[in-house]
Amino acid sequence: MLERAARIGSQLLTPCSPLWPSGFEALEEAAPLALWVRGDPSRLARLDRSIALVGARAATAYGEHVAGESAAGLVDRGFAIVSGGAYGIDAAAHRAAVASGGVTVAFLAGGVDRLYPAGNSELLRRIAATGVLAAELPPGSAPTRWRFLMRNRLIAASATATVVVEAGHRSGSLNTAGHAAQMARPLGAVPGSILSPASAGTHRLIREYAATCVTTVEEMAELADPLGSSAPPPDDAGPSGGVPDGPDPEPRVIAHLSSSRAASADEVAARAGLPFSTVAAVLGRMDLAGRARERGGGWVLIGDQPRRATR
Repeated sequence: MLERAARIGSQLLTPCSPLWPSGFEALEEAAPLALWVRGDPSRLARLDRSIALVGARAATAYGEHVAGESAAGLVDRGFAIVSGGAYGIDAAAHRAAVASGGVTVAFLAGGVDRLYPAGNSELLRRIAATGVLAAELPPGSAPTRWRFLMRNRLIAASATATVVVEAGHRSGSLNTAGHAAQMARPLGAVPGSILSPASAGTHRLIREYAATCVTTVEEMAELADPLGSSAPPPDDAGPSGGVPDGPDPEPRVIAHLSSSRAASADEVAARAGLPFSTVAAVLGRMDLAGRARERGGGWVLIGDQPRRATR
C-alpha cells in the first residue's frame, strides 16, 4: 500500500501527526485510524476555518449555481471548502473553489488513487494539485455504497460548519447533515422552490432538524464564524486566484484548446509552457463563465473565443 501511495505522491497521516485534522476528535471512537492524503498535507491546516458544501448528485442548475457562487464567495472570505468529490453539488463547489484560487479538500470513498467518479477525474487531479484529496481507505480500495456513507462523517467532522445546498428527500447528503447535527456542529440548509423535489431534503432539515436557513454567502460565513474573526492570510496563491502576476495566461490557454478535440489540462500546460496550477485556475474560471467544459477526460472550448497568437 505504501509503495502504491508513493507512486502517486500520497502520504499517510496518523493522529500523531501535527497535520491531523483536529475536528476528528469529535468522532471519538468513530475517528479514523489513519488518513491517506494526496496533495500538500500542510493545506489541511486550513480546515480550522472551513465549510462543507454538500448536496445531491442529481443537482439542478439552480443548485449548482448556488454551490458555485457560495464556494467562490466563501473562498474570498478566507474559508476552505470541503466536500466529497461527487457529481452535482460537490463538483460545483470544488470547481468554484479551485477557480477562485482557494483551498478545497475532497474526501473520497475509495483510495486516493481511484479517481471516482471517472467523469470528475480531471477535477480531482486539479484538487490534488491545489488542495487535498483525502481518504480513510488505502490506495487501491474501490468505492462502495457503505464506504460513501462512512466517509460522510469525515466531511462533517473536518469542517467548521456544514451547509446542504440542495438535496432530495432521500439524498445521501442528509447523512452528512446528520453527522454534523450529532456532533453539534453548525448546520445550514439552502431553501428552494416548494414545488421542487430536489429541495425536499433541505426543507426537511430546516423543519425537522433545526438547520439554519441560509440564503447568502454572508449567512453561511456567519454560521461557521459567528464572531466574524478576521480571515487568515492567503497562502502562496497570487492575488489573481492561483494565477501568478504578469501577462494574462488565458490567451495562451485558449490558443491550445479546440471546440472539437478535447485536451487535458496537463496537455495544455505542456504546450502553453504554463504551470499546471495556472492552467487549472484559468480553465476553472472559463468553466464557471460557460466558455469551456470538461468532456471525455479533456477540455473543449464553448462558443467563439478570441484565439490570439502567443509568443
